[in-house]
Order: sequence, then C-alpha cells, then structure tokens
Amino acid sequence: MSELQDRQEKLGAHEVAAYLRRNPTFLKQFPDLALSLVVPRDDGRAASLASYQLEVLRDKNRELQRRLAELSANAQVNERLAVRTHQLTLSLMRQRSYADTLRAMAASLAEDFNGDLVRIVSFRPVEGMEDAEWLLVRAEDSPELQPFRDALREGEPLCGRLQAEKNAVLYGGRSDEVQSSALLPLAGVGLVAVGSRDPNRFYPGMGTLFLRMMGEALVVAAQRFDA
Repeated sequence: MSELQDRQEKLGAHEVAAYLRRNPTFLKQFPDLALSLVVPRDDGRAASLASYQLEVLRDKNRELQRRLAELSANAQVNERLAVRTHQLTLSLMRQRSYADTLRAMAASLAEDFNGDLVRIVSFRPVEGMEDAEWLLVRAEDSPELQPFRDALREGEPLCGRLQAEKNAVLYGGRSDEVQSSALLPLAGVGLVAVGSRDPNRFYPGMGTLFLRMMGEALVVAAQRFDA
C-alpha cells in the first residue's frame, strides 16, 4: 500500500511540475506561495526561490562575462596575427632575389612570430647562402625527404610533435631542443618548419589559417624568380 502511495505522490509531483511549466505566471497569483517555497542548494542550505533565481542569473552572467573576455582575447590575438601576416607578405614581395625572399621569411618567423628554431628546405640551390643554419637545400626527390612525402603530397600544414626522423632531418643536432613544430609543405618550393621549445606552442587541431597564408605568400614570392 505504501508503495502505491509513493507512486501516486511521485506522479502528483510530476503533474505539478508539468502544470507550472505550462503556466509560468502561476506564482504571481499566489505570492505567498512563492515566498514560502525553498530551493535546496549544493551545500545543503536552502534559499528562497527569488534568491535562488538571482544566484542562477549571477552564475550565468559570470559565465557570459568569462566567454566574452575569452572571445575578446582571441580576437586581439587574431588581429595581431593578421597584421604580422600582412606585413610578411609585403616584405616577401619587396625582395629582389630568391635568396633575399627566403632570408626575409626566416627572419620574420624568428622575430615577428617568435620561432625558437626556423628551418627552410629549398628544392633548388640558393646562391650565397651556404652557411645559413636555417637553410637546407635538398632535391625534391631526395631520399632524405622521404619522411615528408605524405605531407608534401597533401600540402596541408602540420602542427604538434614531429616524429624523431623528421626532427633529425630538420633540426639536426639541435632536434632535442624542439618539443613542438609547425610544418608548412610548399608545392614546388620546399618546406618551412618553425620549432618551439614549448611542447604546447604548436598542437594538433590548432587553427592553421595564418600558416596557410604565410606559406602561399612565400610560394608566390618565390615563383617570381623561376628560371
């Protein structure tokens, strides 16, 4: 009998809840009832319905403020990246040789984009740059570039921790310093890699829009000096 009564009470509670949802102004007709209702809180205390609703609204407002601040911060970062990418593009277009174009790219990645170790792999020789640590001249079909075949074929930027064999090709004896990288395969030109000592600087799934734009700018700038 008590089980049947429990069922009826639960059913009645559901019916009351459904009725209140259909009639949200019901408590206006019975203000004394609204004042007498209490809502349990997580810490075990009870609050009036009005104070509970106020607290919920405050929590929602705090969350909205947090999200707004996050969006604002992201917008500022993206704006700075857009300006730097634009400046890089203009700089590349001003160069008067292939060597100067690669030099401008490497300098910008190191200085403007704070790359700890920058590497550019060029498929063709670059005069007067034999001693540049950041430049690797390799033929496109070089066996040394075998680890990058998939990346070169797909042409998609890669971010995160590179495999050890890729790190060894790009960074040589300094590969242990690199904890994360951004890799830009450039069709007909080569590869650009930006290495960081911070393992969280570049990570899989991060946005690559600006990386793509920088890579495309370098390809177009380099094509001006095709023989």
